[in-house]
Amino acid sequence: MTLSTYPLPETLQEVPRDASIAVLASGGVDSSVAVHLLLQAGFRPDLFYIRIGMEDEEGFIDCPAEEDMEMVTLLARKYQLHYEVIDLHKEYWERVVKYTIESVRQGLTPNPDMMCNKLIKFGVFEERVGHRYDYIATGHYASTARVDGKTFLATAPDPVKDQTDFLAQINFKQISKLLFPLGCLTKQQVRMVAEEAGLANAHRKDSQGICFLGKINYNDFIERYLGKRPGRIIEYETGKTLGTHQGFWFHTIGQRKGLGLSGGPWFVVKKDCKRNIILVSRGYDPLTQYGTEIFVDKFDFITEDLFAPEGAVGNKEGAQVVPITLKIRHTPEFVRATIRRLERGYHIVSETPIQGIAPGQYAVIYDPESRLCFGSGMIVKGK
Repeated sequence: MTLSTYPLPETLQEVPRDASIAVLASGGVDSSVAVHLLLQAGFRPDLFYIRIGMEDEEGFIDCPAEEDMEMVTLLARKYQLHYEVIDLHKEYWERVVKYTIESVRQGLTPNPDMMCNKLIKFGVFEERVGHRYDYIATGHYASTARVDGKTFLATAPDPVKDQTDFLAQINFKQISKLLFPLGCLTKQQVRMVAEEAGLANAHRKDSQGICFLGKINYNDFIERYLGKRPGRIIEYETGKTLGTHQGFWFHTIGQRKGLGLSGGPWFVVKKDCKRNIILVSRGYDPLTQYGTEIFVDKFDFITEDLFAPEGAVGNKEGAQVVPITLKIRHTPEFVRATIRRLERGYHIVSETPIQGIAPGQYAVIYDPESRLCFGSGMIVKGK
């Protein structure tokens, strides 16, 4: 397969060739191929690297960026493109890192990648630089779709790499300006494009984990800011004390490893944050891991409120039930479910049990075909 046979997303084909485009280049193969495809299509984008990696006020290094910036520099030189580094470390620390720490402190399961997209990449960057451009392009595995004249966030063809769940907190203004050149490609095809184009990072390993941590261990990071507070590990079914932990904030619902218990496997099924207690169940697939109901206080719809126009649903129990598909974490699988609006918040019921529903996670909802992403809301309770 040659480069010319790789398709461009339909929404990208509609963009005027004289449009100004800013590309958020990370140094990875995905954003580099996005740049290459834009050039193939006749655009001359400007490249921007968002630097969030430096030391905090106490000298704590969170994400070394030198190698990433070197990769973007090589890309800019290869294609003779304008390139700038935008330092948003302070904003990232104030808006994303502090959100992560505070969420963990409250016993919630945070999603810093989702907040980074909403608040930094398509938030502060837009305020600082992006407003000067017609479009902002990224190397995300996602796409957009036009339905009844409106732009919707849509899934990518590679279910394993699809990143719409990380983008599900953005708003309509943001999605209307975004371009996803990889929207028709799988990861394997992206690697092939990179090889054919001779990109320096064609075989570079994908980054893993939470960006701002870099090579720092997650528990070491949490301990630095929240410390330790020993508490009991209790068997959920019997109330028997099995051991101790160093603080509920080191553990998440559904966690299996790192509990230090024998005779397992053991899974964290609940946390009592007030009493600093971790509740666990034993077995390879204990039913206490699963739930079918999710409650969300506030839902952020990206393009269109599923329950609009106002008054069409009503505020009573038994109001309109909308079929959807659902994710609560980054996985290839979608779960069939329904959602309805309550007097306060929303109630989601899945057709099949979902493992590890945890407050603080985001319920991301899609149409029944798992094509259009409607938006997301933070989970307050699951059962």
